[in-house]
Amino acid sequence: MRGSRLHVRVRMPCRARRPARESAEETCRGHQKGWGKERLGGSLGQPGWRRGPAPRHLGRGPLRGPKRDRKSITLHVKLEVLRRFEEGEKLTQIAKTLGLATSTVASIRVNREKIKANSQAATPISATQLTRCRGVVMGNMERLLSLWIEDQKQQHLPINTMLIQEKAKSLFEALKREQGESAQTETFGASNGWFARFKARHNVLLTDEPAVADTEAARKYPDMLRKIIEDGGYTPQQVFNIDETGLFWKRLPERTFVSLEDKAGPGFKASKDHLTLLLGGNAAGDCKLKPLLVYPSENPRALKGCSKPNLPVIWRSNRNDWVTMSIFQEWFTNFFCPAVERHCAENNLPNKALLILDSAPCHPVYLDDLSANVRVEFLPKNTSALIQPMNQGVITTFKAFYLKRTLCQLIQETDGEEKPTIREFWRSYNIMTAVDNIAESWQELKPSTMNAVWKKIWPECVLASAEAEALPQIQQNIVTLASHGGFEGVAEDDVVRLLQSHGEDLSGTGEEDELLGMPSTGAGQDSALATPPELTTKHLAEALSHFDRGLQILTDNDPNRERSLKVCREVNNVISCYRELYREKKRGAK
Repeated sequence: MRGSRLHVRVRMPCRARRPARESAEETCRGHQKGWGKERLGGSLGQPGWRRGPAPRHLGRGPLRGPKRDRKSITLHVKLEVLRRFEEGEKLTQIAKTLGLATSTVASIRVNREKIKANSQAATPISATQLTRCRGVVMGNMERLLSLWIEDQKQQHLPINTMLIQEKAKSLFEALKREQGESAQTETFGASNGWFARFKARHNVLLTDEPAVADTEAARKYPDMLRKIIEDGGYTPQQVFNIDETGLFWKRLPERTFVSLEDKAGPGFKASKDHLTLLLGGNAAGDCKLKPLLVYPSENPRALKGCSKPNLPVIWRSNRNDWVTMSIFQEWFTNFFCPAVERHCAENNLPNKALLILDSAPCHPVYLDDLSANVRVEFLPKNTSALIQPMNQGVITTFKAFYLKRTLCQLIQETDGEEKPTIREFWRSYNIMTAVDNIAESWQELKPSTMNAVWKKIWPECVLASAEAEALPQIQQNIVTLASHGGFEGVAEDDVVRLLQSHGEDLSGTGEEDELLGMPSTGAGQDSALATPPELTTKHLAEALSHFDRGLQILTDNDPNRERSLKVCREVNNVISCYRELYREKKRGAK
């Protein structure tokens, strides 16, 4: 007793205690339904239980579970839900797929009109103008292009951005022609933006982007080459180098009005006046090889009635005016090897030679096995611009001589009365005239120039008196000639840009536009009955040559490009074991 008040604790007999085994969650669930369970005896719904107000828990109201975090649903998800409803998908399936509650999905369906109105209000007006449907031709082109890239990688052929863009344009034009008039309105420029999107769409990874010159490999290679020359006993007259280069045979410096008119003319395409040359010679400078010329057309109108074997160049054709593997192999077998034999006989030298090549895809790796007298060595990758002799001044000087000779011819033919105008002369300037100028310009190169360019790769063979032509002086002479011809605005920078631009459309020196093919050497294969057969590197080289030539025929003539690419890929996969065997034999021989 405290003070005057009496505190009495009364225990109500009618209210039974909750069993201990009843958990707090069960109590909470009962309270959340708004009624309490008071046991008087028996079970719920039976005598002894009655309903009553929910009891207070410790004076703080009913016991509640932990509060759940609210999950905000973006407009994009709501639109996806509505899209699935429109496609006939069930509510429970939508909820399970998107990880939403069924009640949430149902609410979105009920408020579909309001959600669509909010979506239209949130979309910019210009958004519909940025969406572009992809045409059938574009889709087919990209599918074929991805197959072609895969095929190039399987053959371990280098590919780069420019090469893929050129291939894409050629495929697009071919597919447009096959599609007919319905596709003529579609255009395609193979821009860098398209290429970036194409790589993302098709997961294209380029391993052969334009590479940085390997200065370390270029520094070490001269010592390796010196040992090869010493071991083989080659003289400077027996060591050769060749290289391919592009030439715009009908192009003048930019500031001439003829060049400006050509560019402004309808349908102007500079590549139509483009060809590829293979130029080379020996280290002594006393043997310049007959140029190989590859033109887009086999029989142009200007050569009508002309005997091609009697031309001052070796004439070959390819629709892309590139030196293909088959063209190079034919040149090596039928022209280079006989030329070496004649040169050695004339100079009382042993019939043997060393040919130095870069790693262009048109240069077959099995050339060694096609001749017993010519050894072929390849420069290290990414060193051609640094040490390859033909790239150290021969090709640039030749192109300067060609431009100079063309301008001289223009002035001579148009100077005087009753002579054609410059425009008339330029319209009549054809490939036959260009061939003559190419041959004369090649002959104009001095032996000292051909010898001096070997200084970086084989300095011991360069004579003390050997000096290359002064290219700046030749360029200045061209500017003077242009001024005499009425082109006063031409500067030396214009000439330099023109000489540098000749190779810009030469995306690759191999035939990357098609699967590379190689013709058969035609050699017989006689074997003695008593001798067991042996698969030599020569046999492998000839067999692989037959395979590649057959695939080339299919690629060139099958109108279904997807089918021909698939067949070529499968055949190459099947014969890959022979290619690997060939490489192993080559490594063992070395």
